[in-house]
Amino acid sequence: MQNTKEFVQKLEKILDYFQLSASAFADKIGVRRSSLSHLLSGRNKPSLEFVIKITEAFPEVDLYWFLFNKGNFPKSNSSENISINEVLPLKKSEENSKLETTKSDKFNFSNQDEVEKIVVFYKNGTFKTYLPK
Repeated sequence: MQNTKEFVQKLEKILDYFQLSASAFADKIGVRRSSLSHLLSGRNKPSLEFVIKITEAFPEVDLYWFLFNKGNFPKSNSSENISINEVLPLKKSEENSKLETTKSDKFNFSNQDEVEKIVVFYKNGTFKTYLPK
């Protein structure tokens, strides 16, 4: 993750993009206004919970852009390849471990389910995200 100054700059960019005051932004993501004020002043450092609240309330904010400077803001609707190893490098022991996967021929969605996004993971450590139009 970046330093506090870079984090504050990104928060300010998000506030400007959505044309929100700090108070309105805090209300929208469900945190106390004083908490956001302390983050913007550099007094406090952000928690992961805070970052997740932002990405949930504002889908245009790319988590990888926000945390690791990978990707774009606002998030583009086109699919994009991002290497998982660029974002979260694996340790030697993790490289050799195998993930168990379950294969299924069919996906059952009820009529009420809405697909938010589909993520395809490739063996080379990259993935592609598809968003509905």
